Amino acid sequence: MPVEITWWGHATCTIEDSNVRVLTDPLFARRLAHLRRRQGALPPPGAWRADVALVSHLHSDHLHMPSLARLSPGTRLLVPRGAPRAVPGLRRLAHLDVSEVAPGDETRVGDLSIRVVPALHDGRRLPIGPHRSPALGYVVEGEARTYFAGDTGLFDEMAKEVGPVDVALLPVGGWGPYLGEGHLDAGRAAQALARLGPLSAVPVHYGTYWPIGMDAVRPHEFHAPGDEFVRLAAERAPQVAVHRLTHGESVRLEVAR
Repeated sequence: MPVEITWWGHATCTIEDSNVRVLTDPLFARRLAHLRRRQGALPPPGAWRADVALVSHLHSDHLHMPSLARLSPGTRLLVPRGAPRAVPGLRRLAHLDVSEVAPGDETRVGDLSIRVVPALHDGRRLPIGPHRSPALGYVVEGEARTYFAGDTGLFDEMAKEVGPVDVALLPVGGWGPYLGEGHLDAGRAAQALARLGPLSAVPVHYGTYWPIGMDAVRPHEFHAPGDEFVRLAAERAPQVAVHRLTHGESVRLEVAR
C-alpha cells in the first residue's frame, strides 16, 4: 500500500499510511495575528479528519488552538512535553486524547509507530516566561517511514537522530522576508536532504501566510522557496525525487522495502 501525502499549506499535511490518517501542525485559519493566508483556499472540513495530530512546537502558527478545537472527538493529539502548562487552553480540549511527548518517545496508533525526534528551534510559546517545551520532529513509520521536521535548523546529529527515512517533509521558507536561527531555507533544506537521503521529499512551510502590509517587501521570498528547493535539491541530492505540491494537492508514493 502506498503512502499518500497531502499539503494543505504552511506546515499542515495529512499523511495516510496503513489506513491511519496523521495530521501535522493543524492550521486552518484565514488570518493569524499579523499574518494573512495569501495563497491556497482554506482546507475543507475533510482535512480536519485524522486519527492522530502531531504538534511540533508551541508557536501559534504550529499550535493553533482554534484549529485543534475543530478536530473530531477522540482524536489523539501529541504535543511537546510541558505544552499544557505553557498553553493552558490545551487543558480545555477535553474532546481530544492529549499526550505529552519528548525526543526518544514512541507511540503506536493502529499499525503506525510514531517516533519523536529533536528539532533545532525555539520551542517556547512566548519569548519570555518560565515555561519551556522542546521543539520536535516526528518519524511516522508504517508502510513507509515519513519524517515531518516541524520547524528546525540544521544540526550535526540530524541524520543519526532521524534515522533512515523514505519521505521527508521539510520546511523551506517562512512567513516573512527573513528567517532567523533555527530555520531551514531552501538551501539549508537541500543540505538536510543530502544528509537524510530519503527516496522522496515534499517542501512545506512556505508560500501560504504573509504579513499584512508586506506585499511589496521582497515578494519573491513568498513565492520562490519551493522552486528554489527543487533546483538546489537536484544539485545536492539528485537521487531524491522532490514533489512540489500546490495547496490541497496530494502525491501517492510507492515504497519498496
